Amino acid sequence: MTLPFYVVDVFAERKYAGNQLAVFQCADSLTTEEMQAIAKEMNYSETTFILAESLQNDGYPVRIFTPAQELPFAGHPTLGTAFILQQMIIQESVSTVRLNLAVGQIPVTLNYVERDIDALWMRQNAPEFGQRLSSETIAPVLGLSPDQIDDRTPIEEVSTGLPFIIVPLKNLAALQQASVDRTALFKLVETTEAKAILIFSPETRNLDNQLSVRVFVEPLAGVVEDPATGSANGCLAAYLVQHSYFGHSSDAKRGASIDIRVEQGYEIGRPSLLMLRAKKENEAFEISVGGKVILVAKGEFV
Repeated sequence: MTLPFYVVDVFAERKYAGNQLAVFQCADSLTTEEMQAIAKEMNYSETTFILAESLQNDGYPVRIFTPAQELPFAGHPTLGTAFILQQMIIQESVSTVRLNLAVGQIPVTLNYVERDIDALWMRQNAPEFGQRLSSETIAPVLGLSPDQIDDRTPIEEVSTGLPFIIVPLKNLAALQQASVDRTALFKLVETTEAKAILIFSPETRNLDNQLSVRVFVEPLAGVVEDPATGSANGCLAAYLVQHSYFGHSSDAKRGASIDIRVEQGYEIGRPSLLMLRAKKENEAFEISVGGKVILVAKGEFV
């Protein structure tokens, strides 16, 4: 039996940028151990497996693996897998593809230019805000000094299905300087639900973008830094509106909202662009993360 697969670049404006993803079709016969072994063989930050090519509860069952473990949710695998489902299985210009993941059903909206997919948007779960950390605690983990961290908003754990520690920095220089101390990170994540860190700066390389981001993943994930992280940026979107990072009306009924462009991946040679939309109204959140997906390769495992 052969196992067809596809390689796509997610949150990419061109080939060989963004975040790589391998998507395996016809994977229903694989065991968990086989999926994990294949993910390790591919050695991308994530690999996904489509378990059925027909709808189940109005969605397609999908599992997500890093080279080291299974994940309940991740952003760029969700968008990339929805792209492959539409292109290779559905083969019609549908407006929505729903993925049945461990965290629940995640809808992905597809925008088209004529018959070609222009961008995909995923709606993320409502955020949960966790513990806060001090700049003195987080700075040594990032190889920074506490005064390089922006104290206008907190250092905080946020989850929309997968938790991240969100760290605001003062400028692009601090973002570029950051280098994770692996030993310190191991020690830190023993005390936190989140095992990965997102740092962000209001200074950007591209003036069309509003924030620059880096994401350092958990020590056991099999990779060190992620080039484009949809799940983490969904957490960031929730954080930005929760703490009125860009400012908003004092009218509580109108709430806070953002519609921004975020750059990521430049430090590791995989420039990426993510689009974030979020709003909070009467304590209810709506969070979406969008971007482009580009097919790079296809083949078979034998």
